[in-house]
Amino acid sequence: MSLLGMVLRSLRQHLLSTVITSCSIALAGGLILSVWTIKDQANQAFVGVHSGFDAVLGIRSSKLQLVLNAIFHVEASPGNLAWQDYLDIREHPGVSQALPIAVGDNYRGYRLVGTLPDILSQVAYREASTYQVAPGGRWMDPQRREAVLGSFAAQQLGLKVGDTFHPYHGLLFDESKQHAETYVVVGELEPSNSPADRVIWIPLAGLQKMSGHDPKTATDISAVLIKLNQPQAGFRMDMMINKQGDRLTMAWPVDQIMAQLFTKIGWFDKVLTLVAYLVAVVAAGGILAGLYNTMEERRRDIAILRSLGARRRVIFGTVVMESSLIAFFGSILSLVIHTAIFIVAAKMIRQQTGVVLNLWQWHPSLIWTPIGMTLIGTFAGCIPAFKAYRTPVAENLTPLS
Repeated sequence: MSLLGMVLRSLRQHLLSTVITSCSIALAGGLILSVWTIKDQANQAFVGVHSGFDAVLGIRSSKLQLVLNAIFHVEASPGNLAWQDYLDIREHPGVSQALPIAVGDNYRGYRLVGTLPDILSQVAYREASTYQVAPGGRWMDPQRREAVLGSFAAQQLGLKVGDTFHPYHGLLFDESKQHAETYVVVGELEPSNSPADRVIWIPLAGLQKMSGHDPKTATDISAVLIKLNQPQAGFRMDMMINKQGDRLTMAWPVDQIMAQLFTKIGWFDKVLTLVAYLVAVVAAGGILAGLYNTMEERRRDIAILRSLGARRRVIFGTVVMESSLIAFFGSILSLVIHTAIFIVAAKMIRQQTGVVLNLWQWHPSLIWTPIGMTLIGTFAGCIPAFKAYRTPVAENLTPLS
């Protein structure tokens, strides 16, 4: 019988322990892969998404809250700005473009964002990429109750061009808070893989003057999205608004603010990575214990092999190969576990933020994690292999009865 045949036969004889140990290896590998790939992709996606703007101007509050609210549409607005604040910042010599937005309403959980049509037709959310309306639709008329849907929102809500809907007050869906106004869907954005995909865009005046809103604040806005002429303007405006002022906050630069978020929550992925490593150690211990404990029942088989001419290094190699195969099977299965975790996590992230993660994007851990898990299993098999290597032939060839 070949060396590989002997190993496969042993694995079949101890099928239960083989499966359990391989699954432990798979769980550890899947966790490690998921932590690293999801963390890195999410970091790149959130830091890279800025919707074509360099800064966000809002009421005095947290910079991170302003960015999450105005760019990613996942936070409540910290407060309102007066219309004059928008007019003032628009005329600042360091500003090339300023667009106001207003939030505070939803349709079945999907946020309505009131703004000027310029945000949809003149803003490059990525380099050389502007928002486009799918064929059969058009931009909204700022003087009418019309809406343009993000592609993901349209898909989830089942709305299409020509359909109508009633907005609801607040950012959380509550059937008792329906507004009287009826909006007509006039367009759907082409997928942009950005937060814009999960919101419903309506004219700014429509949201400001929605029934049930305080008429005293009918001209207020939630934030201003700012495009700067040059980076140096950001330093001057930061000093003027954030350092010297006490009423407004300018969140700038957007990408660095998001990077700080990932720095703050970095402890979480470190904890998950540590858990994965501990699972890997436990799995390696399972391989070692399983093989070591079977050495007693294999003593006679090993002695017979030795008497038939098998050398010590062949016996040693047989046990090491067995542990390597257990770890290898687990490493292959870890890719399946990683895929399942990634799909669920990516779906949740897209639903909550509109940011899309790509399962097929290359990451170095897809190579070194399976290799590393296989090597761990190989090293774990060295101790029982050494015990097999030292098995005395004469003692174990004695008849059992």
